[in-house]
Amino acid sequence: MTEPHGGIVKETMKPIHRLAGPVAGILVATSLCAQYATTVVDYIPGAGFSTTRTNAIAALGEPSRDTPGDFGGPVDPFAPPYTATQLVSVGTGGSLTVGFANPIRNDPANPYGIDFNVFGGGGFLVTNALDADFIYIGVPSTDGTLFNPNGGSTRVSVSPDGSNWYALDPALAPKVDDLFPTDGSGDFTLPVPPSLRSESLSGLTLADLRIRYAGSAGGAGFDLGWARATGGGPVSLESVSFVRIEVLSGRSEIDGFAAVGAVPEPSTIALFAVGALACLGFQRHC
Repeated sequence: MTEPHGGIVKETMKPIHRLAGPVAGILVATSLCAQYATTVVDYIPGAGFSTTRTNAIAALGEPSRDTPGDFGGPVDPFAPPYTATQLVSVGTGGSLTVGFANPIRNDPANPYGIDFNVFGGGGFLVTNALDADFIYIGVPSTDGTLFNPNGGSTRVSVSPDGSNWYALDPALAPKVDDLFPTDGSGDFTLPVPPSLRSESLSGLTLADLRIRYAGSAGGAGFDLGWARATGGGPVSLESVSFVRIEVLSGRSEIDGFAAVGAVPEPSTIALFAVGALACLGFQRHC
């Protein structure tokens, strides 16, 4: 781990390498792992960040499916990740820049046109708790209200080369560490349906939320088509290899990044299944 110096932390991990060999499933496994961020380029904590969550490497690899420890368990929209090994905190004026071994592609075939997801640390409040000890009346449900979201604002920028940066249109890009809380049983590379809104979540249980998530693991989805030049005009990007999250106000906790993949052809589904099994050894930090 690299300790912060002067408010700046720089950490680097070796990119994921492709494995050569006759087993195609191994190649698929490498590709699946490479859909997550592999390198921390720069981390500036900012002001008001959580002093216990400064390990930027926590944002690399697959986002959290389970929380470790005595009070841990499966991650779901009511039980989000919260430990220092899962989240890195970025306060006002701070930023986190990560790189991808395999570029994020601007692919119109991606579900809903979304190209990558960013996962935070917020969760849904349970609205039918009997008391502060979270003894429930019936099955836990929510009204769509979040706990521990970023109440401020964020800016997301992308770069194909690490030098030329393009901010995503703030009128279109969602806030980082807000909707939608992570469901570790879902697919990190699948966006939440864009028709889902917080006002439509009232009374939903975990089972209901999973139906609305439609197989997604949640997160905030971003389209490279939202990239803008300095003057505000659109920029056509085929792919990017770097993503930067800037916290303009408030505080964001970041768990991970995932490039979205187009829905595979039926003939490749079995190959992906084999690759997924081979990838189990790389699940958190590939």
